[in-house]
Amino acid sequence: MTEHLTPCPSHLVPVITSTATFNAAYSAAKHANAVFVAVERAGRSWTVRADTLTALGHQVDDEVQTALTEAATRLVVSGELASGASPGPVHITLRGVADEERARELAAAVHAALHGDLLPLHQAVPAVGR
Repeated sequence: MTEHLTPCPSHLVPVITSTATFNAAYSAAKHANAVFVAVERAGRSWTVRADTLTALGHQVDDEVQTALTEAATRLVVSGELASGASPGPVHITLRGVADEERARELAAAVHAALHGDLLPLHQAVPAVGR
């Protein structure tokens, strides 16, 4: 997360490949007072991670939390995510994403939602019937 854009575009979401790269990305977000977001390969699937503790005073309102929880639930029910998704509000972990491109898309959508822009999340994870 070198530039700390808000929200972070999918192509700039950092890929965590080791403890060192995680620590570097997390420290950089903390130093920039930015919400942390990253993706990491976990075996054959990908994991989306976000954390608001790196942004001092960052608050997640009820509408955003509800949208994140509902999106995670839809992804688990559809089989796109592994069960046990943790949609926040402080730590967000979405496991079992099929590929890096989709993981980056979801990470960018989560990051945008955490900054109050729910449109990318609604586009990435449309509600049933949309």
